[in-house]
Amino acid sequence: MAFSTEAVFREDAYLRETEANVVGVNDRGGVILDRTIFYATSGGQPGDTGALIRNDGSRIAVSATITGETKDEIIHVPALDQARPEIGERLKLAIDWPRRHLLMRMHAACHLLTVVCPYPITGAAVSEDDSRVDFDLPDAGFTKEDVTAQLMELVRANHPICTRWISDDELAANANLVKSKNVRPPSGTGQIRLVCIGDNGSIDSQPCGGTHVAGTAEIGDIHIGKIEKKGRENRRFRIRFGAMPAI
Repeated sequence: MAFSTEAVFREDAYLRETEANVVGVNDRGGVILDRTIFYATSGGQPGDTGALIRNDGSRIAVSATITGETKDEIIHVPALDQARPEIGERLKLAIDWPRRHLLMRMHAACHLLTVVCPYPITGAAVSEDDSRVDFDLPDAGFTKEDVTAQLMELVRANHPICTRWISDDELAANANLVKSKNVRPPSGTGQIRLVCIGDNGSIDSQPCGGTHVAGTAEIGDIHIGKIEKKGRENRRFRIRFGAMPAI
C-alpha cells in the first residue's frame, strides 16, 4: 500500500525543521512520514539529506530522499547502520540547510537560463556547484560571456519568485508553459504547480515541483562554465556559481 506524504516544502522551501509522525518503515529501512520538509529526488533536483531526531535526542542520519510507489509517497533513506524508528513515533526533522539552499539557488538559476535560451529542454540536472540544462538547439549561436551577462542582469534585477497552482485544463489551454521537449508534468490530480519569476510571472512561468529561492538576487553570482555539443541538435549549458573566471 502506498502512503501519501504531505510535502510541506512545496509551500515553504525555507522551513528547516518541523515535526512529523512515522507512518511506515519499508523492508529496506526507508522511513515514511505523514508530512515532510525533505524534498525527494525528482525533475533533475536531488533529494534532501539531514536527520530525523528522536525524543531521546538520538539522530537518524538521512542520506537520501526518494519517492516510492507514487510521487506522493516520500521515503527518507537512512545512512548505513542507523536505527529504525517505530511506526507512530513522533520525530523532529532537520534538513541539511546549507546544501538545500545551494540547490534552491541553482535550481532558480536553471529557470533563468531557460529564459535566456528559450528553446525546448531535452534534459537537466541540478547539483550544489555545477548544474546543466540541455536544449534542442542545432546551432548554439551563443557565447558563455553573452549568456552569463544576460543571466546576471536577471539576477541583479531581483525579480520575485513564487509559486501558484493551475488546473489541468488551464495547462492544456496554455501548452507553451511546458518547456520540456519530452517530459510532461503529471496530470490527473486536478492541479499543477507553477514556478513564476517576475511580477505575475512576467519573466517566466513553468510547471515545476522543485525548491527555489524567493528572489533572483539571492542566487548570487553565476556564470556559464561551458557550452557543449551533445548531438546534432543538442547543446548542453553548464552553470556554475561565482563570477566568470578571467581569461
